Amino acid sequence: MSVEYAPKGLVGLLTPQANTTVEPEFSILLPPGYAHISARLVSGKATIEERLLDYLEVAGQTASQFANAPVAALALGCTGASYLAGRENEERLMERLGAGRGVPAYTAATALVDCLAHMNAKRIALATPYPEGLTQKSVKYWESHGLTVVKVASAITDSSAFHPIYSLSAEQAGGVLGELGSLSGVDAVVMLGTGMPTLAPLLRANLAGSGVPVLSCMFCLAWKAVELLTPGGYPIQDWLQGRHWGDRLEALQCR
Repeated sequence: MSVEYAPKGLVGLLTPQANTTVEPEFSILLPPGYAHISARLVSGKATIEERLLDYLEVAGQTASQFANAPVAALALGCTGASYLAGRENEERLMERLGAGRGVPAYTAATALVDCLAHMNAKRIALATPYPEGLTQKSVKYWESHGLTVVKVASAITDSSAFHPIYSLSAEQAGGVLGELGSLSGVDAVVMLGTGMPTLAPLLRANLAGSGVPVLSCMFCLAWKAVELLTPGGYPIQDWLQGRHWGDRLEALQCR
């Protein structure tokens, strides 16, 4: 069933409660003809780790906010929950979520894994906004999918801001890429998290043509949605070069 602003497909987007990046970047990345509607994952748990895990548990209830809207896929814009839950628990919860509406459901982390497999990339460098503990959990998660983490560089976050990750700028995110140094022996660079703004530095790096593609969790979340709805319709090289979204990003950056 088609809707006016989504003749090619409507995506149900589940976003962590205070995240300020998921919806803007998803809107920029989707090609013409696709659209999304959003619901906020809300948790009253005391710690960040407890909230992240709770997001997976409440995802089905949260998706009920979409009522009978004809969403063709459910995209969960959170990566930290995947690291903490682990691969098997994540797969089980996503199967349950998708079965509830009869559509495919996936997380930003599984989308990234699928995109890397699509590119035949197995050795990765990580640009991470996380504290050390969560970064190490992410390394174990990627390794559980058969990936090899070659290098890691971390962003400097401001603990006094409303959120240490969501308050990062794209310029700061780009600075982490510079800290990775030589990328010999690396198949792809991955900018982690759905809260760190990534599109401007990602596009800059890919247009520079170093030969090592730069991806982000949000980039892959949108890529996976379109790939599910229109398999093979948009080549990965077009995504990396920003051919359907670069102009939109540039227009929104004008101040």
